[in-house]
Amino acid sequence: MSQDMSYTAEEIARLLKISKLTVYDLIKKGDLPSYRVGKQMRVDATDLEAYKQRSKNISATAAVASSSPQQLPDRLPSYITTAPASELPGIGAALPAPAAQGVRPIVITGQDISLDILAKHLESQSTGLRPLRSYAGSLDSLISMYKGESDIVSTHLLDGDTGEYNIPYIRRLLVGLPYKVINLLSRPAGLYVAKGNPLGIQSWSDLSRPGLRLANREQGAGARVLLDEQLRLNSIKPAQLNGYYDQIHGSHLSVAAKVAAGEADIGVGAEKATNIVGQVDFIPLIMERYDLVVLNTAANQPMIDALLSILHAEPFKQELRAIAGYDLSLTGQVLYEN
Repeated sequence: MSQDMSYTAEEIARLLKISKLTVYDLIKKGDLPSYRVGKQMRVDATDLEAYKQRSKNISATAAVASSSPQQLPDRLPSYITTAPASELPGIGAALPAPAAQGVRPIVITGQDISLDILAKHLESQSTGLRPLRSYAGSLDSLISMYKGESDIVSTHLLDGDTGEYNIPYIRRLLVGLPYKVINLLSRPAGLYVAKGNPLGIQSWSDLSRPGLRLANREQGAGARVLLDEQLRLNSIKPAQLNGYYDQIHGSHLSVAAKVAAGEADIGVGAEKATNIVGQVDFIPLIMERYDLVVLNTAANQPMIDALLSILHAEPFKQELRAIAGYDLSLTGQVLYEN
């Protein structure tokens, strides 16, 4: 193995057959030494090989120790422990950063470009934080926080019965954990249609028309939840939409591009994608609230203070204002605390 070779988080996930969030967790705990190249975190091949060797040694030791029935694992799964959530390793408490580095790696999940801007400000202001980006959907982000795999998660999940964004889902998914919900921004969401809207689509109820071709998002994405809630509220069966199950795409841009290319009639997403893709129109149907969630623990307090300071700072807001479609009237407000 060449000593000059290095890997991205995605490449390591494929090599080890684990999720990318697990790779970030290993980096966060200091098990995989890493460094940044542009916006990517990279791990040298020698460090990856050393981690694999350590894991083999630990596995061998564990196999020998298993002959003693009285021994218990050092770290029990959260669902069989009676300790408070704030005392669990990786859940409700920050994992320690490697002492030699003097900084704490934190994982920020979500796909909006505003999160990349936020990560840049967190890193540039010498806050002692090293932001790592994970491009996960809203539901997966909340689950990763519950599992102790992320530090700042973004979410835009509509509860169709109440019309409320995010908090109903957070309450159900982060049971027993202390957290703050902080607004990042609000933005229009709705339908992508072909330029000039030749089919005259104007509302969610129009999705009941026979023969419509949909470019859909993956399960757990905020746009997918928005679509599913609107289909439910309008008594439309998913199977009525061609492509609901088999035309799945991983971003707003991909969905808008399919509509622009004439490969789909409709897609659900945020307005800003139309400004990038072109040759597609946007029908705004709802203003969605895009919130951040952090675990409200003493260990996280420096990170929370840094986050709130940046969200209220004019330089950060100026960068967001340059992006069409963002409403910053609630930016930095703590909307809910548990």
